[in-house]
Amino acid sequence: MIPTQVNRIGARVALVVSLACAPSGTAKQGTETTTVTRAETASTTARPAQTDSIITRADLARIQGSATAPLWVIEVSDFQCPFCKQWHDQTYPALRDQYVKTGKVRLAYVNFPLASHAHAWPAAESAMCAGAQGKFWPMHDGLFATQTRWQALSSPMVVFDSLAQANGLDMRSWRDCVSSGKMKPLIEADHDRAARAGASATPSFMIGNQILTGAQPLPVLQRVIDSALVNSKRTAP
Repeated sequence: MIPTQVNRIGARVALVVSLACAPSGTAKQGTETTTVTRAETASTTARPAQTDSIITRADLARIQGSATAPLWVIEVSDFQCPFCKQWHDQTYPALRDQYVKTGKVRLAYVNFPLASHAHAWPAAESAMCAGAQGKFWPMHDGLFATQTRWQALSSPMVVFDSLAQANGLDMRSWRDCVSSGKMKPLIEADHDRAARAGASATPSFMIGNQILTGAQPLPVLQRVIDSALVNSKRTAP
């Protein structure tokens, strides 16, 4: 869950675009800045499922960082997008170590499976079902690490199953969760609310009042995060 205290994604949004997976499946490249008006909730929990403990556990499991961190970084991603993998492999570890582990940032993963990626939905369901057992991030890492293996398969579940086993999941519960489609409302809510908030491709990052689209390098993210942290100090009561 992206808790209700993060209840608005700013009214003025700078949109910075780099290499990203677009809904058509083509790559977008370049840089553009625009201003849009948003009054979007950042809570991604599907309302009818809020009382479901499994959904709630999965929702919370895709958040990293201290509850007292002054800034949220919302990652909008697709497990089959090659640029999401690129960002995960090249930038995510440093971002996590420099900002999440140090208590400066809370990082939340939001699912945005693209229709052009045949296995993006089952990958998202596999990760969220792992999250129901507190293993979202290990499964997240495993899915990106093996993306080139499973993306070309007619069915990726043999790989997803092996990742679940390697991460010590209760396999009966995990398989029941995946086969039942229990996480679909949550993933749909992720996709719809991210789109309403301005995300149009993966990966995208919502930081303060900005949306950065594409596999942004660490220096770009550092500038935006550091600026947002300074602003959060200025506006703190």
